[in-house]
Amino acid sequence: MPSSIVVIRDLHFTYPDGTRALEGIDFELSDGATVALLGPNGSGKTTFAHHLNGLLLGKGVIEIDGLPLTRANLRGIRRRVGLVFQDSDNQLFMPTVIEDVAFGLLSGGMDPAEASDRAHAALRQVGLDHKSEKAPWHLSAGEKKRAALAGILAGEAKLLVLDEPTTFLDPPGQRSLAELLASLPQAKILITHDVAFARRLTNDACFFQAGKIVARDRIAAITSRFDW
Repeated sequence: MPSSIVVIRDLHFTYPDGTRALEGIDFELSDGATVALLGPNGSGKTTFAHHLNGLLLGKGVIEIDGLPLTRANLRGIRRRVGLVFQDSDNQLFMPTVIEDVAFGLLSGGMDPAEASDRAHAALRQVGLDHKSEKAPWHLSAGEKKRAALAGILAGEAKLLVLDEPTTFLDPPGQRSLAELLASLPQAKILITHDVAFARRLTNDACFFQAGKIVARDRIAAITSRFDW
């Protein structure tokens, strides 16, 4: 049986203003598996996702690929977990696409030649190597999403966390992204309101409500049970 890439037990998180965002979350995901996180805005999905690579640190137990999420382990955790933001413009900031994809590798101390090779390989994987010298802001919305994903793939993450991945994408772009994601071996967590997109990648879904996972079931069962 596959090992678990994510194990979470009794996770709680309260924002400084007193908002209780997560209340006793238990969650597990097998290595290579995909799950959709469904639920209304403000139900805790993004707050939950930001705990997976230590952007937020709540109370509870979190293990990523067998490694406990602690401040001392943050570097190792962030190598394992790649977060793809809803708005790619918040993730792409270097003058060229290749510089953006290689940025994390160089920041981690990798030799520039190796970083360049890895970045080009990741761009080929997402079908963007021919755009390597372009400025990120000259890319289409779909290309920006792929460039952001390439930066994560270059770092060899084992878990991809995608926050509303179809935002700004037209139907052809959504289909293309779904095909790309389906071809990748990494485990994936999809935060989405786009049920049709989620179904292209998985039948497994969690439903968030008021900071809790109130159901985990097949997508069809979740959508027939909850109206949001």
